[in-house]
Amino acid sequence: MPRVDFYVLAGSDPHERLLFACRLAEKAFGRGHRLFVRAADAAQAAALDELLWSFRKGSFVPHRLHCAAGPTAPVLIGTGAAPAEHREVLINLAPTLPEAFEHCARIAEPIDQSPAVLGASRERFRAYREHGCALETHRL
Repeated sequence: MPRVDFYVLAGSDPHERLLFACRLAEKAFGRGHRLFVRAADAAQAAALDELLWSFRKGSFVPHRLHCAAGPTAPVLIGTGAAPAEHREVLINLAPTLPEAFEHCARIAEPIDQSPAVLGASRERFRAYREHGCALETHRL
């Protein structure tokens, strides 16, 4: 079972949550991991795609949308299940439990203080615990 880290942000700004996901992606890529960023919907995936190019001056995180044609990249952004070759790290921004999460090595769950995000994260926390995942909570 994967290790699941919940990163609880102090605010409720959805943009801050996306910025935090970008920093996590940059860190995982910097450590040589292939990862999947699971967005809640196509609009959020497109926003992440754009933000990963500009979130920090001098940063380079090679990525692409999972649905886009082209060469593979170390970081994929999508709304479905993580492809097999991108299951080292999964960053989950969707409100539901990721498909085939048990095949991932690590899962990061960035959480902000908005009621909808908090409520859905509590449900995922319980589901991960019931499946025997190692859980950690980090209050930021």
